[in-house]
Amino acid sequence: MSDELRHGACLCGAVSFEVRGSLRPIIFCHCSQCRKQTGHYYAATNVALKNIRLTGEANLTWYRASDNAARGFCRTCGSALFWRGDGLDYMSVLAGSFEGPTGLEPGYHIYCADKGDYYDLDDALPKFPADGPSAATA
Repeated sequence: MSDELRHGACLCGAVSFEVRGSLRPIIFCHCSQCRKQTGHYYAATNVALKNIRLTGEANLTWYRASDNAARGFCRTCGSALFWRGDGLDYMSVLAGSFEGPTGLEPGYHIYCADKGDYYDLDDALPKFPADGPSAATA
């Protein structure tokens, strides 16, 4: 594991985090839940739970949008920050919440069959109609 250290926060700074170690490439999720929560699509990496330290957890709200996962956001400014599947030893962190430069790289698109009709996916990244290959953590 790398000792690389990255920092991030919500828009108002009430919730912040520190992530240590390597991170997997960004996965872009186009499902309707991700689009409704963010106003567009998710761009997220994953981090092992043991490698993330949260500050301001009292300002973090978890919303269960499905039977198997929760979405974390700042209760003060509304910034979407995390996605956590039940029973997993990692969680997704939205790439835009990291302080730059991040060094993160794009990976692939998932749930493309559910994407919004107001944009095109015209990059060269792999595209999957539903879930893609397993890419838990780096």
